[in-house]
Amino acid sequence: MGAKDGFLQHNRETPSSRDPQVRLGDYKEIYTPFSDKQLNNQAARCMDCGVPFCHHGCPLGNVIPEFNEAVYQQNWGQAIRILKSTNNFPEFTGRICPAPCEASCVLGINKDPVAIELIEKNIVEKSYELGLIHANPPKSRTGKRVAVVGSGPAGLAAADQLNQAGHEVTLFEKNAKVGGLLRYGIPDFKLEKWVIDRRIALMEEEGVRFETQTEIGINRDSDDLLKNFDAVVLTVGAQQPRALTIPGSTLKGVHFAMEFLGPQNQVIGGELSKNPISATGKRVLVIGGGDTGSDCIGTSRRHGATQVTQLELLPKPPMKRATANPWPEWPMTLRTSSSHEEGAERLFSVLTKEFVGNDTGELKGLVVVDIVWKDAGGRMTYDLVEGSERTIPCDLAFLAIGYLGPGQSNLLASFGVEMMENNLPKSRQYRSTNPKVFLAGDMRRGQSLVVWAISEGREAAVSVDEFLMGSSSLPRKDASLYEVEEQREHT
Repeated sequence: MGAKDGFLQHNRETPSSRDPQVRLGDYKEIYTPFSDKQLNNQAARCMDCGVPFCHHGCPLGNVIPEFNEAVYQQNWGQAIRILKSTNNFPEFTGRICPAPCEASCVLGINKDPVAIELIEKNIVEKSYELGLIHANPPKSRTGKRVAVVGSGPAGLAAADQLNQAGHEVTLFEKNAKVGGLLRYGIPDFKLEKWVIDRRIALMEEEGVRFETQTEIGINRDSDDLLKNFDAVVLTVGAQQPRALTIPGSTLKGVHFAMEFLGPQNQVIGGELSKNPISATGKRVLVIGGGDTGSDCIGTSRRHGATQVTQLELLPKPPMKRATANPWPEWPMTLRTSSSHEEGAERLFSVLTKEFVGNDTGELKGLVVVDIVWKDAGGRMTYDLVEGSERTIPCDLAFLAIGYLGPGQSNLLASFGVEMMENNLPKSRQYRSTNPKVFLAGDMRRGQSLVVWAISEGREAAVSVDEFLMGSSSLPRKDASLYEVEEQREHT
């Protein structure tokens, strides 16, 4: 694929980012334009490897070597056809996916992997520019009606696929605008919202109906959906955040991450005049070392926080793969995000013990202690470092330590959906315990990646189509991967 010796001629190159001190003054995407010549060189690096493990790494099963070849040949029509065959929204994944495909790239065994995510983003943007992406409504309708609840990537993917199958699809969203966490969780400096609006306009032109400010169980009954639709797809995400159950967690200034990130996106989108939580002039602690924690760092710095510190319970990852973490596994290595580059102190192997406040109940510090991790008979545990206990001064603390599940037990019960002990709903082949109700995304599998959400929506659409029509012509992932997923559901 690509040039025969492209991986020898060209080094991995990705777009440079705007100066951190400049980009802190806005919420625009941080990367500078990438030329067609540079992109062609990156596509040329894709090797004619015998087994393209990038397929294995991508939950969507993207046909990566083939679209790399099309980009190298500058055949944009072919490139977008290949990409669209597996991915409904490459403009999203090309910006915010952590690129597990690149971690599995064969070239990554001993060199830098192919810049697959960059190529994906440029395929879709070039295709929009050339008019290759346009509304393509189904030629006929089945007469079946499907309700999709939740407009995150899983819901959007399910709605898009079911609409293409000819069903009449209505997507319900509780917020004022469509997008779920794409709109109300991910900061604009990673994903500007015009990208979402462009896609939604296209889906509307193709026939998908969107009903916003409609929360099932509040201003629309679940019985109404069950009565008036032939199938219902629930894709409400994993919205129950994991709490930090230590003394002082109810002090003023301790917040879950989304209480800060969501309103900030509403401010930028014109829905709110100001964020009710301000980091301006404050000392900020971010507890949790993942992407959400990183988003809190970048947003706090744009507010004008005087100091930002990120705490992580786990030890500092190595710079390179450890022996026990070989290719093509996901590399458990240290990652520095764009938000880290903008300024934050990172502390690893730190255990939080107690939030402390003043007489008026306002947060003023966090008591922590260093820990040392050890292997205790195959189970990792830790010891406290004697004499390391201290109080880190802070005015704001954001909890970004994951999610426990959908949390809407009343909503699920109203649809006749039973729950498992792990707070996730019971499902088999994306069908819930109510045969008319299907599940997809984080609410079904637990907190995961945007590519998994899109994959879940696509797979759920196949099951819905089979339920409604007896069979389905919608594409499904490789059968062996599907069987593995089915096995996971029952363990």
